[in-house]
Amino acid sequence: MADTPFDLSQSRVCVILNLGSGSKDDDSYATTTREALEPACAEFDLRKTAKGSDIVALTRKAVDDGFDVIVAAGGDGTQSAVAGVLADTDVVMGVLPAGTFNYFARDLGVGEELEPALETILDARVETVDIGEIEGLVFLNNVSLGIYPHILKTRESIYRRWGRSRIAAYWSVLVAMRRLRRPMSLTAKVDGEEKHFTTALVFVARSAYQLESFGLDGADAIRDGQFAVLIAKARKPLPLMRSALRLALGFSAQDNDFDLIQTDELTIETPKKRRQLVAHDGEKSAMASPLYLKVRHEALKVLLPADGTNKTAEAEA
Repeated sequence: MADTPFDLSQSRVCVILNLGSGSKDDDSYATTTREALEPACAEFDLRKTAKGSDIVALTRKAVDDGFDVIVAAGGDGTQSAVAGVLADTDVVMGVLPAGTFNYFARDLGVGEELEPALETILDARVETVDIGEIEGLVFLNNVSLGIYPHILKTRESIYRRWGRSRIAAYWSVLVAMRRLRRPMSLTAKVDGEEKHFTTALVFVARSAYQLESFGLDGADAIRDGQFAVLIAKARKPLPLMRSALRLALGFSAQDNDFDLIQTDELTIETPKKRRQLVAHDGEKSAMASPLYLKVRHEALKVLLPADGTNKTAEAEA
């Protein structure tokens, strides 16, 4: 992919800040962002929302208002919502991490903290990147079916009752696992071939960084413009929890825990259950089977460090 030098001084820049992302100090985050970017732009605006559901509408309004660059300031869900609007347009996306994991920012190498990410925007090149799509919905990191969407659903309920904490998050995993009654029967259609599975978890990855951090195979396939589709071999709660523990410790192995499919296009059908709860970049939606997924190649223009350095790697070194 060709790199394009980027002149911020000639650009109209709008930052979409999700106040609900992560545990940041919103006022300090907004002030730091404005002080860094406003003097360097032809025009600058910062628009805030406390509702993740408003991100798409705010981004569309910024596009309609003629901004050249729209910066997504939030977690992976915020980044995905903005990317979904900007895909296949001439508007360039900037990334400011403000979530819990920030896999997209880490994958791009723009930095997982605010300051290095601001440095990226101030001294950037434009590059096009691949994105994932499921039933018309853009995702940047992963989608999953099976137990994980139900963990997210359970976690929200526990958070509402007991507040956000690591203990509450871990407890939600145990509760969701206990509610796992039976695995899914599914058919994956790839290149005209059908493969049948019985599983408790399907994980479709588009983030090489995330896979490598989990100790899983498939990162090279992602860098080659494909999905890494991991289908858990465990069918019941106890062995699935063992796989999850190995995953957390970086001991997971494809042959032991997952079947791996590498492709840039597939259909997943769950004949016994036509509607599935699908997790996508930390959000969740109910979708009707069959589910069609594809990689949209070079669909999104993003700002990356001008000198080609990986600020994420520098921070972790």
